[in-house]
Amino acid sequence: MRIVVAKVSEFPPGDRKVVRVGTRTIGVFRVGEKFYALNNYCPHQGGPLCLGRTQPTAVSEGPGDFGINEDELFLACPWHGWEYDIKTGQSYFGPGQPPVRSYGVAVTPGVGLAEDTAIRFPDRIPGPYVAETFDVRVEEDYVVVDTTARQTAR
Repeated sequence: MRIVVAKVSEFPPGDRKVVRVGTRTIGVFRVGEKFYALNNYCPHQGGPLCLGRTQPTAVSEGPGDFGINEDELFLACPWHGWEYDIKTGQSYFGPGQPPVRSYGVAVTPGVGLAEDTAIRFPDRIPGPYVAETFDVRVEEDYVVVDTTARQTAR
């Protein structure tokens, strides 16, 4: 299933949106120009994971050298602070704990029929009338989450 989350223009960098899909909720995060989606359920004790704080990764190449990598984010559950990689859902607290389910996210142009698209009906004879046609164009892109099952790396 594919879920349209928002227009890209309504989703600024650093923002998150939590969307409901049936009985589950999914958190969608924009990190720079990339998007990531995680199940909004902490495997530790079921907390609303995607409402937690995000933190960039600290990096160092030796003593006295430190910096921040804004492209690598961790998400901490608001209940107990367990941290997960926002890109993969991998847990970094609780050895052996399962990762949070992650979902594929894509930026997809708006949906419409192109001017050369035709719908064909078998065994139909064309009549004498022709409907007026119009060009269709896409003006905005949308953030879309794909909830189909993905293979996870072990």
